[in-house]
Amino acid sequence: MSNRMAITLLLYGMVQGVLFGAILLAVMYTPALRTNAAVFIPIAVLFSAVIAIPASWKIAPRLRARHVRRMAHERRTAEA
Repeated sequence: MSNRMAITLLLYGMVQGVLFGAILLAVMYTPALRTNAAVFIPIAVLFSAVIAIPASWKIAPRLRARHVRRMAHERRTAEA
């Protein structure tokens, strides 16, 4: 398993939870959607689960890059 995949798997739950919360707030604060909440909440779950996959995949290299930059900086300061 690559580092990117491992980071993506760790991020997935957090990203999915944040997306679901944001969508749920939108459903609950919109009167037209609130009346049909029994339909829109399961849709929100599915939508957030699907959208979290590419979002996590996109975020993962940015976290890895931060770690690589920090390690390179620490090596440079240790050599100097």
